Amino acid sequence: MSAAARTLDRDKLFAARLHAARVRPYLATALFALHTVESRQVPTMAVDRHWRCYVSPSFVDRTPEEELAAVWVHEVSHLLRDHHGRGDRVARERGLHGPGERLRMNIAADFEINDDAYGDGLVRPEGVAQPADAGLPEGQLMEEYLGQFGIGSATQHMAWLDCGSGADGLEREWDLGEDGAHGLTDQERDAVRFRVAQGIRGRPGRTPAGWKRWAEEVFHPPQPWRELLGAAVRSAATGSGAGEDYTYGRPSRRSAGVPGAVLPSLRRRPPRVCVVIDTSASVSDAELGSALLEVAAISRAVGGRRDLVTVVPCDAAAHVAHPLCRAEGIPLVGGGGTDLRTGFAKALRSAPRPDVVVVLTDGQTAWPATRPPCRTVVGLFARQGSYDEDDPDYAPDTPPAWARVVEIG
Repeated sequence: MSAAARTLDRDKLFAARLHAARVRPYLATALFALHTVESRQVPTMAVDRHWRCYVSPSFVDRTPEEELAAVWVHEVSHLLRDHHGRGDRVARERGLHGPGERLRMNIAADFEINDDAYGDGLVRPEGVAQPADAGLPEGQLMEEYLGQFGIGSATQHMAWLDCGSGADGLEREWDLGEDGAHGLTDQERDAVRFRVAQGIRGRPGRTPAGWKRWAEEVFHPPQPWRELLGAAVRSAATGSGAGEDYTYGRPSRRSAGVPGAVLPSLRRRPPRVCVVIDTSASVSDAELGSALLEVAAISRAVGGRRDLVTVVPCDAAAHVAHPLCRAEGIPLVGGGGTDLRTGFAKALRSAPRPDVVVVLTDGQTAWPATRPPCRTVVGLFARQGSYDEDDPDYAPDTPPAWARVVEIG
């Protein structure tokens, strides 16, 4: 039978979905929320942002049922992790336009999914894209991977990838669009994500690390202040003087005007960021948890280089400075009074010195009397009022004028 005459084997396709739900029960709600659309324009299987799954009949015919189950899990993962929405935001923030950049987003999103998606009853499909294929580490997010590779020899074999607009936000010719039949509303999509996250949090024992991280963060969806904080950090990190150094590796063009002398050129390097977190007794556990989420957002704001981000917990004294590996592994020691001046001092003593200091606090602290020799961003936890048992009229000092202030919450 020719490819044009071939009809979709729905029995095989749905048997594969049932297998996927059995081996990944926490994804069952999402798997069965997808509406299947037969399409001969789709290379394999693809999804749109409205939770429709477009399926090629010839792909179903030639693919074993066990591999189809893995593709089901892969495609629904794009939607649960909001890769289309995140792709749109990254495109706006970084000026990434055109099919080539969206292909990179699709590959980066696949890297985020595939590093721990398979095994334990789920067969790895042939040709699946993995971070190691591009010489990259596992466990990162799409936004982090996106800044670390281009379309070249290491990724050219992935050029066939097309998981649809649900993976990168760019509409395809086969999409039925917002007004098409059987799409989920925003509220229905949120309900599916909520139920999946509840299932993961309720029985986390055998859930991969990437899904555990997602389930924690989906309860704290992106807020306006997070975009503002990220924009403030990026602005500080790319400003004049931040992340700049002189190098003789590439002599300055001005050397031609000074015979017999070699002048260094100015070189941009990735900015270093130190995050000082207020761990005093006046900061709640919920706010500390939010602070760790902000640390992850700050890491993404500077291109995903965790090795360039350091965290300093601080109450009345600064504690051990921690390099950022995973935000959830940072011990936030404290619980006493508040004096973030010691946190500033600790941050500025670190070697190499940071280009940007970010302070996450409720504001009930003394501030340095002089402007630090680097840019400063203050994330201020919202407060209805302040309290001091010795002074009922107490009001904390506002952050200094030299700091960029973003209200959190």
